[in-house]
Parts: sequence; C-alpha cells; structure tokens
Amino acid sequence: MKSLTVDAGDDRYDVLVGRLEDCRSRLIPLAGGKPLVVVTEPKVWGLHGARLEALLPCDPILVPEGEAAKDWPHLQGLLDAYTQRNLDRSAAIAAFGGGSVGDLAGLAAGLFKRGIPIVQLPTTLLAQADSAVGGKTAIDAFGQKNLVGMFHQPRLVIADISLLDTLDERQLRAGYAEIVKYGLIRHEALFEWLEGHGAALLAGQREYREEAVWQSIAAKARSVEADVTDRNGARALLNFGHTFAHAIESAAGLGTLLHGEAVAIGMVQAFDLSAALGLCAHDDAERVRAHLTAAGLPVSIAESGVRRADLLPLMRTDKKNAGGAVKLVLTRGIGDAFLSEGVDEAVLADFLERAA
Repeated sequence: MKSLTVDAGDDRYDVLVGRLEDCRSRLIPLAGGKPLVVVTEPKVWGLHGARLEALLPCDPILVPEGEAAKDWPHLQGLLDAYTQRNLDRSAAIAAFGGGSVGDLAGLAAGLFKRGIPIVQLPTTLLAQADSAVGGKTAIDAFGQKNLVGMFHQPRLVIADISLLDTLDERQLRAGYAEIVKYGLIRHEALFEWLEGHGAALLAGQREYREEAVWQSIAAKARSVEADVTDRNGARALLNFGHTFAHAIESAAGLGTLLHGEAVAIGMVQAFDLSAALGLCAHDDAERVRAHLTAAGLPVSIAESGVRRADLLPLMRTDKKNAGGAVKLVLTRGIGDAFLSEGVDEAVLADFLERAA
C-alpha cells in the first residue's frame, strides 16, 4: 500500500492507494461504533457493496448516478437522510462512488451540523486521480457547473485500484483526461510516461493504473497544500482546460458530456489558444491533440455539439475571473501552465469562432 499525508491548513489527512480490505483498521474507528453511513449509487453498491459490508456494518444511502445527483433536491434529500439518522460529529460518513457522489456527499457533510467527517472511497479513475483529494464539494445550480459549494476536507481517502476493473470504457477514458492534465500543467515527464503507457493503462494493466493514480494524487496534494482554498493562484493550475470545459458542459446540458470528456476538449483549446497567442509551440498543441485522440477522447468543440456563441457568456462566470477579465490557465508548453491575467474578450471570441 502507498500512502501520503495532505496538510490542508487546519486539516491533515492520509490518502491511501491500496485494497479496501487492507484499510479495515482505518475505517472501523471512523464509523464510531455504528454502521458506517455510505452515500453511494445503486450501480456501485450492487457491484462493490458486498466488499465494503464484509469489512464493517454499513447503512447505504442511494443517490442517482452521475451529474443528476448534483442538484438542490438531492442535496436536501441527503441532508434529510442525515437528519433521520440523527448523525453527530463523532462519526464519519463515506462517499462510495465517482466524483458526483463525492461532491454531493461532501457538500452535505460540510453543511450538516456545521460539518461532520467524511471519508472518500472513490470508485472511478477521475475521482481516484483527482476529485477525491482536496476538499472541493459542490452541486450544479442555475444551469452552471459546481456553482454552489464549499471546501470540506475528507478525514481519509482510500483509492482501491481494483474497483476500476468494473468501470466502463467511457468513464475510464474520461478519468484518464484528468491524469493527462497533471502531466500538462507541471509534469512533462508524466505526460511522456503516459505517451508510452497510456494505452496499456486504459486496456487494464493495474500496475500502470496504480502508478498514474499515485502520481496524480501526489501532484494534487502539493497544489492543495500550497493553496488550500484556491485563493493565491497555485491551485488554479488544476483547472487547466476547465474554463472551456465547464462552459461546454453547461452549454451541452449538464450530464450530456462526461466531465473528463469536456476537460479533454478544454485542454486542447487551451493549448491551441496559447499557440495562437505565441505562448507555446504549435507542435506541442498537436502533440496533446494526438495523444488525447489516441485515447479515444473528444478534442474539438465541434464534437461537443454546442453552439460556439454560447461559450463566452458562460466562460465569463468562471470562479477564477476577477475585475471583469476572463482569467484562463494557459501554457508555455507541456509541463509549463500558468494563470493568465486575462484574455481580451475580442481575441477570445475570435478564437472560439475559428477553433476546431
């Protein structure tokens, strides 16, 4: 088992990459002598619930699969479920599923009684490599992605790579996009490694999946520790491609595209825009496009089916923006991302009109 500790301001927690069965001694104390309340999806619980129940008694709460869970009614329903169980702050709940389950359960845990502990047990590649670490929780609201949320750091994260064996190919590819992101923002060596081993990772080789998840978690932990609440710009680099992606997701209709699919498109757009502005080489942009295409991911706005004219108004609402400027994460090349001070809207509008 591999482990690291995340120092997130007043919160300090371990991230473990290993089998659930090897982490039983860490889970039992967090349940506080009661059945572990588990927020999960019907499909995940049907596939993996028995493994968790073999470790300790569980009390599952089922929420819809995917982005459909991240809305006001389901947040209210989850808070009601916590209330009905009279949960207190002495015992943790567990989020057992993908990024949407982690977002919803984490937000509800952060709100309930001003905060009860949560354990993240991610079951998708995207959640294991990215969203389970860092404490960001949110629901979608008013047609916008992750508009309502808070920081609520987990008490523990356990990434069991074997859970990915039942993941469908589309979800696997979507998670892979977030791993590629870590290579593109600060770790060129990781991107080069993915060029050599990404196909085997996607095909099911567990040792490559474990290495990719571990490298991504380690990279995210460093960013979180440098900028716990996403205020000084260090953590903003984790949103590389995401300003485009969130706009595309919203324009397409939340849940139509998987988040990682939109991120793949967004990262290619960020490279293409950087190349158009003379910040990076066109060859770098083409290299990224070729790799994501080979991984079976969409890379163009045209593939998303959205109207280009709808994107800029949505990009104006991004959380990184300040003073009316659209502050995109751009790049000087593979492994050299940075947060821009703002891109002129006329330039951005022209780019979006011409973009592939």
